Amino acid sequence: MTTSAPARLGRDFIARHGETVFNAARRLQGDAPHTPLTRAGFAQAEEMGLALRDLLGPRPPLTLWASNAGRALQTLAIVAEHLELDWHEANVDPRLAEIGMGSWGGRYYADVIGEVGPVIDAEGLLRPAPDGEDYPSIARRVSGWLADTARDPGDRLVIMHGISSRVMRGVMTGTPVGRYGSPVLPGHPQGTVTLIEGGRESVAHLGTGHAPA
Repeated sequence: MTTSAPARLGRDFIARHGETVFNAARRLQGDAPHTPLTRAGFAQAEEMGLALRDLLGPRPPLTLWASNAGRALQTLAIVAEHLELDWHEANVDPRLAEIGMGSWGGRYYADVIGEVGPVIDAEGLLRPAPDGEDYPSIARRVSGWLADTARDPGDRLVIMHGISSRVMRGVMTGTPVGRYGSPVLPGHPQGTVTLIEGGRESVAHLGTGHAPA
């Protein structure tokens, strides 16, 4: 599989949402539609907002994007407040959602591991569930979003998820296809913001979360 992103106008700030109640309880979250932020998750979102405010200033010319998951939209609400931007003008796209975990979704890691063995490999990647979404499927859907937004003017802030952001960052930077059939970059803690410009990535803010994947 070959997946590459078209050249893009502006910069992309790709962020991982804050910690959720599922993360804290060590449950497989996947594409669950709404798993609320914990107090630590809200604190991580505050730190993201402060860091982006320092970097970009108030009311920056930034288009807001988020997956359709409540945890991404909650994180974005806090960040947008720091930036003095209107959360109601954010764009929501299900193609930015997290990997679908099928029948493993919502279950405790320990229970699934007890049945099938390790679900996180040596690279920190979630093993796809037998009836879940595979990595090439994630690459195709995020590539569709990248193609549709490539010529949009200005910079973008995108609040999304651990695995799906790793795949999208991999596509955007031309990372070689990995063991699961798609480009994947290393993971970052929850609350991290990376900057991708001209196919190159740097860390704009390193979060304090610790959830796997």
